[in-house]
Amino acid sequence: MINCLILDDEQAAINVLTKYINDTPYLHLAGSTTSVPQAIELLKQQPIDLLFLDIQMPLLTGLQFVDLYGGKVQVIFTTAYSEYALNGFERSALDYLLKPIPFDRFLKAAEKALNYFNRQTAAAASHTRPVDDFILVKTEHKGKLRKINFDEIVYIEGLKNYVSIFTDKREQIVTYSGIGELEERLPPSQFARVHRSYIVALRMINAIDGNELFMKDAPRIPTSGRYKDDLLALLQKSILQNK
Repeated sequence: MINCLILDDEQAAINVLTKYINDTPYLHLAGSTTSVPQAIELLKQQPIDLLFLDIQMPLLTGLQFVDLYGGKVQVIFTTAYSEYALNGFERSALDYLLKPIPFDRFLKAAEKALNYFNRQTAAAASHTRPVDDFILVKTEHKGKLRKINFDEIVYIEGLKNYVSIFTDKREQIVTYSGIGELEERLPPSQFARVHRSYIVALRMINAIDGNELFMKDAPRIPTSGRYKDDLLALLQKSILQNK
C-alpha cells in the first residue's frame, strides 16, 4: 500500500484527488491539507510515500517546497500550468498532472508510482540474490528460446502483439509480447520507453534533436509527449548524479 499526502491550496482539487485515491486499491490517503506548514508537520509525524503537490500556492510554491523538503518522499505535481513541467521533472517528480485531471490520466500516474516502488522493493531484494543481466524470449521457431543480454540490445519496436528486438549485431529478433510487458522486464537504469512503440537502450543514445533520438548503429527513433518528458527527467537525474 502506498501512503499518500495531498497538498493543494484549493479544497476542490483536494476533493477530486481524495476520490481518485480512494478508488485506487493500492493507494491509501494518509492526509490532505491546504496549508504548507501543516503538510510539513504531517511529513514529520507519519511515513508518507507519495505526495500529490500543487505548484501555485501561497508561502511556498510546489517547486520551492520540493527544494526545501523533498528527498524523503516521491512527488507527483498537480497544476493548471503546463509551463512548469520541465522544472517539475528536473526535481525528479514521478509525474506531472494538468488540471482538470481525468481519472484515466491519474491512474497512469498512480501506476507509474506503483512501478517505481515495486522496483525499489526489487532492488532491495536483489542484494540477497543474483541480478539477471539477460532475458529469454520465444522466437518464431516453436519451442525455441533465445537468450538476449541486456548489453546487446539497441532498441525495441512494438508491433501490435509482437515486438522486434534490434541488437548491436544488427539482428532483428521477433517475439510474441506486448511492449509494455517487455518494458517491465528491463532494468529502468538501462532502458527507457520513449514512444508508445519504442524502447531504447540509454547507452546507445548519441543525441536528442526535437522529437527525434539519434542512436548508435540504428535509425532515428521518435519521442514525444510524456515519454519525452520522462526521458529528459531520467537523463537529468543521471547528469546530477555524475556531478
